[in-house]
Amino acid sequence: MRIALVQQRASVDKVSNREKGLTAAEAAAGRGAQLVCFAELAFEPFYPQERAAADVTELAEPVPGPTTEAFAELSGRLGVAVVLNMFEREGDRTYDSSPVLDADGSLLGRTRMVHIPDLPCFHERDYYAAGDLGAPVYETEFGRIGVAICYDRHYPEYMRALALGGAEVVVVPQAGAVDEWPEGLFEAEMRVAAFQNGYFTALCNRVGREPKLEFAGESFVCNPEGKVIARAGRLTEEILVCDVDLAALKNSPARRLFLPDRRPELYAAWFGQGSSQPK
Repeated sequence: MRIALVQQRASVDKVSNREKGLTAAEAAAGRGAQLVCFAELAFEPFYPQERAAADVTELAEPVPGPTTEAFAELSGRLGVAVVLNMFEREGDRTYDSSPVLDADGSLLGRTRMVHIPDLPCFHERDYYAAGDLGAPVYETEFGRIGVAICYDRHYPEYMRALALGGAEVVVVPQAGAVDEWPEGLFEAEMRVAAFQNGYFTALCNRVGREPKLEFAGESFVCNPEGKVIARAGRLTEEILVCDVDLAALKNSPARRLFLPDRRPELYAAWFGQGSSQPK
């Protein structure tokens, strides 16, 4: 599978941002990409850098909606699968959401961020309800895709759930700022997740300076041996294209050793309802 990670700036003009993303997806398809992925809130400002001062539902859009319909047309026309990320509205609730489109333009579903942070410049609980759709894995024409939206990547339980669901590639739409965490920590997390779970991880980060944050870029792909096999530049707008060999997954340490050797009957006893420590 050939993956493209689109690392682009977002202005305050959502329509212009979406058009920019469509142009990038077409360029990625022209380079042979079969799966095109976008960063967190790729087509709009990163709203949570500010506390919400009013009702935020008007900032969000439904799924299906204008963004998914525009990319569905492109996806079906070019024969590429697409992982988006956007501010979704359903009724009176809003979510950090990643719709997934197959290569025929069909909407396979969407992943909603499950764990919602509240940190300086990341006031996400002002904007997002906690995701209620679990950790789905999507059967695309090119392979089985899972999505871990930004903060969810910190939870080994979530990353393991995607492995147990059969994910071959886990896409991570992220809004990671310059010097947000100790150097190398994001990379270490993704390398370990890939190694422990026997899939490829593909982290697609925002880039660009906004009122309170500057997003770092440096999107990258890890293989199931825990090695970084492709990396985009720091602070640059670009499309990172990377080939991943899904046939090699069966020989990964996780699929040969870690996953078959699991003992879930013990984990249920240790960490079941009402228990927080092993006995």
